[in-house]
Amino acid sequence: MNPAVSYPRNAGTPVPPLPYSPAVRVGNLVFVSGQASVDAAGEIVTDTFEGEFRRTMENLRTVLAAAGCDFSHVVQCRSYVRDPANLARYNELYREYFRPPFPARTTLTNCLPADLKFELECVAVAPM
Repeated sequence: MNPAVSYPRNAGTPVPPLPYSPAVRVGNLVFVSGQASVDAAGEIVTDTFEGEFRRTMENLRTVLAAAGCDFSHVVQCRSYVRDPANLARYNELYREYFRPPFPARTTLTNCLPADLKFELECVAVAPM
């Protein structure tokens, strides 16, 4: 194992049932795997779009914190929105968590399984 690579995790980090790490830190770069509306055991929690979005963002907050980061350290987001009809609401909610200057962002639609309405992955730069 490369000593320059770490896999930050704390007690609140959702445990994925699939073979991936929630976050990988290389130097001060933190790569966060797609976060979704899941509980601590990694089980999907279905809700309204807003409910799933907020649960996803709280999971992201937990994963970032384990790596010594918060939303202000995020430099890039890749977002997945199942229904394009939710894009306007997505942009409103997004502004509650990210402030100008906003991270670079890509948003894809019509790309999630039926049991998920939203997912987000990101890259952050941890403080030195």
